[in-house]
Amino acid sequence: MIDLQRRVAIIGAGVGGLSQAIALKTTLGFNNFTIYEKGSEVGGVWRANTYPGCSSDVQIHWYSLSSDPYPHWNKSHGLQPEIQAYWIKLSKKYNLYPHITFNTKVLSAEWDDAKQQYTIVAEDVFSGRRTSSVAHVVISAVGILEAPKIPYEIPGVRKFQGTSFHSAQWPGSIDLQNKRVAVIGNASSGAQFVPSISEDPSVEVVNFIRTPTWFNSRPHIPYSDTEKWIFANIPLAMRLHRAWIMFWFDFPSIVRPSDKTLKKRREAMTKYILDNAPSRYHDHMIPEYPPGCKRTVANSGFLNILHRPNLTLNFDGIADIVENGIITKTGEMLSFDVIVYATGFIGERYPMHVRGLNGATIQGYYDAHGGPTAYLGTAVPGIPNFYLLAGPNTGTPTSTLFVEEVQIGYILQLIEPILSGSASSFTVKASPTDAYNAKVQERLSRSVFMHCYSWARTNGTGKVFNPFPWAVTLWWWWLRKPNWDHYVAVGAEKCVWARRRKAAKNILKCAAVLTLLWPYISGSVHRTWWQAICDW
Repeated sequence: MIDLQRRVAIIGAGVGGLSQAIALKTTLGFNNFTIYEKGSEVGGVWRANTYPGCSSDVQIHWYSLSSDPYPHWNKSHGLQPEIQAYWIKLSKKYNLYPHITFNTKVLSAEWDDAKQQYTIVAEDVFSGRRTSSVAHVVISAVGILEAPKIPYEIPGVRKFQGTSFHSAQWPGSIDLQNKRVAVIGNASSGAQFVPSISEDPSVEVVNFIRTPTWFNSRPHIPYSDTEKWIFANIPLAMRLHRAWIMFWFDFPSIVRPSDKTLKKRREAMTKYILDNAPSRYHDHMIPEYPPGCKRTVANSGFLNILHRPNLTLNFDGIADIVENGIITKTGEMLSFDVIVYATGFIGERYPMHVRGLNGATIQGYYDAHGGPTAYLGTAVPGIPNFYLLAGPNTGTPTSTLFVEEVQIGYILQLIEPILSGSASSFTVKASPTDAYNAKVQERLSRSVFMHCYSWARTNGTGKVFNPFPWAVTLWWWWLRKPNWDHYVAVGAEKCVWARRRKAAKNILKCAAVLTLLWPYISGSVHRTWWQAICDW
């Protein structure tokens, strides 16, 4: 029975936050929750990233909620407006809008151990007015693409007098016609919008590339009306399609490729880049690090448009940004009207203040462990009833939504006793957290991620804090149910939940013993002896 006085706060109305809210309603029948969203609409990264050409680089059927597959996607890879429309539709279907407080940024969440609840301070992004509320459970769905990174380490970033912005903050009203545009960065976002903005021959684009990236072919293939009909009308067709996508992505993690296979893959990717890029760039386009060390970029048009006369790649490096342009490290002065930063996001800092037991904070825990660290990427020692979606070391190249759905199922099991009043809090222990992360880092130390530096490694310690280094099927297995011994429970010592947990453990022990002893016994064994075994 759900206690209607209990309250859940969800931070972020992106894919993770909306999926968590839907699960609260459909799985637990729980409605007393609030979603705090700093933007004016749902969608998270699909609301914020409106740059031209923005799309998923994962097959779109794998990027759909498993409870709500959508048969009518237009192409194999969805464009931003279509993806956001899908999540708006789900928000309306499950009546989530009344639960969402828009244009509100959470500043802090502090645990009151006496009251076993959080005090949450939030701020209106327009008026600056602050409000305070309480919640018994807080779920952080801010993800890892929340804070755009401007490269302030480049001298003069603040001097530029023209228009400048991060690609995740693309101005809807900007007109680039007849402008000289500098694009700094060449990863996923830059490779998506450079083809779009350079399509107008009056726009002169210079793309500054510090480190080349690996590209692979990932064309956007339209779905035919017949395919859409099959997905909509043939039972299991869509789910089998999703299963194939998952297998295709997960197989390399299940069966490690041989050195010979990795060499052939590198040679094939090298040939692919050189076959498509103009010869004048060949000496600069092939990375020195192996494929997979940084995220491989889906070539959805970038390599093919490098022959355009109004597009230039610059590998000289940036020495300084001045009032009217950029000075390269070779001393060349290039003037620009617009600078677009395609420089990624800040991933190693938690974006808000969260305080738990005895002054413990999330960022403090991160700092003490050399970078973002959590138990199963979900819970942090010393921080009761607080759970992270897409937390540390949950990143996979292609399975973000699946990873979050698995986390949501795990979190529901942890918070159900809280919402039913059977317990007041759960806090993960330090020792299992340390053991889990030691295993993660040991695995990563032998992985391709150690062969280069990227946003997924901390600047100070070099700790790899984003990738999950195994197959996502193993992720599902580990999170299919909580190991309750890894948590400290408060308010559960004499409750129904605790008795059920003990009874379940006794049944399992009894079944195990009976299985082992069955060949040596018969049905004549005295009943009290069986009961003694079960009570053990």
